[in-house]
Amino acid sequence: MNDSVQHYKFMTETPVSKLIIKLGIPTTISMLVTNIYNMADTYFVGTLGTSASGAVGVVFGLMAIIQALGFTLGHGAGSIISRKLGAKENEDANLVASASFFTSLITGLIVTVGGLIFITPLLKLLGSTPTILPFAKDYALWILLAAPITMASFVLNNILRYEGKAALAMIGLTTGGILNILGDYILIEIFDLGIAGAGISTAVSQFISFLILLSMFLLKKTQSNLSIKCFIKGIPYLKKIIPTGFPSLMRQGLSSISTMILNNAAGLYGDAAVSAMTIVNKICFFIFAVGLGIGQGYQPVCSFNYGAKKYSRVKKGFFFTFFTGEALLSILAIVGLIISDGLVGIFRDDPAVIEIGSFALKAQLFALFFQPLSICVNMTFQSIGKNKSATFLSALRSGLIFIPTLLILSDIIGLTGIQISQTVTDAVTFFITLPFAIIFFKNLPKDADSLTQ
Repeated sequence: MNDSVQHYKFMTETPVSKLIIKLGIPTTISMLVTNIYNMADTYFVGTLGTSASGAVGVVFGLMAIIQALGFTLGHGAGSIISRKLGAKENEDANLVASASFFTSLITGLIVTVGGLIFITPLLKLLGSTPTILPFAKDYALWILLAAPITMASFVLNNILRYEGKAALAMIGLTTGGILNILGDYILIEIFDLGIAGAGISTAVSQFISFLILLSMFLLKKTQSNLSIKCFIKGIPYLKKIIPTGFPSLMRQGLSSISTMILNNAAGLYGDAAVSAMTIVNKICFFIFAVGLGIGQGYQPVCSFNYGAKKYSRVKKGFFFTFFTGEALLSILAIVGLIISDGLVGIFRDDPAVIEIGSFALKAQLFALFFQPLSICVNMTFQSIGKNKSATFLSALRSGLIFIPTLLILSDIIGLTGIQISQTVTDAVTFFITLPFAIIFFKNLPKDADSLTQ
């Protein structure tokens, strides 16, 4: 039995719950390690002062832009590749993989050049105050230099995930994350390079992670292959890759805009407010990563089996992922609420930061109860190519609801409105998403093999 046939049987015959767990655990570990790095980054930078800590939140908006472009190509390519493999169209998968990979390198280079030229106005636009700006520039310089390899890494990682090779993706991401934590400690604490040390550590670890992920393709451990020849032939596929990945661009892009607006709104209350909201967002995303990791284990199962016309497995996978995510996030939210007062202080021992952050953290932990349904429905639509619905739903939480909610509540009740805006957004998003899920499963076709019997 050749590798492609064996892989097809693995993706279409392994019990759905077992398959999702098998693919979801490596992804969850990858995301947790990445978020541990982000939190460690916040911790080490936090030792440099409140303004330096606020710079992390500002530059996070820039990183979100880079992630948005990388995820657009990565999720778009991964979804199509998985469905192509499910339909046994392996040659087309090679064209899609190559087109997305080389396009990401070119796009990343454009971001680097443009970002370096306009670095000061860009960081001001992202919410940097005059006291935060010097720290943000030192940090952002290295993030921009690493943009091409960072973007390409997102593409390689997502192709591996959608192929069902989550364990291989985990190796690259976790290695980079662990090295980043060590690099932060060495460059900030030992060599005293300040916030620039955090930026250098990020750039170096991203490069190492990129090399590891690329090696998986060069060593032929994947179903799809990369080559210049396939890139040239695969350029027309960008017309499908970009629309399929557009929900990710919308989600990440609006997230960057939302971060900018959040930082500007919080900045009216001083650097402590910017720092507090940055810390809270990182803590909540760390918890959120557990549900997201399981969901990303579901994505290749959904897209591959949808391509293979095994729709019953898509339905089973959705409900397993939803109930598992709801259970895990509910437990973590309850634990977080119990210990929330001490969490913010770990990252910044500033009374003003702790006071603002503790309440915001409690509010955002309540939002976790509403998130699993929104995650699962959005991932399903993107995985099967329902691009318009996926784009609309992904835009709700990231901006269409969050931005007006933030602006209205901050205007009416000030800082409290900023602190509770994400919770209100997630609750509204849940009720808008629910009818989409009901209609989708009501109209889901029967399995192709059952129709031929």
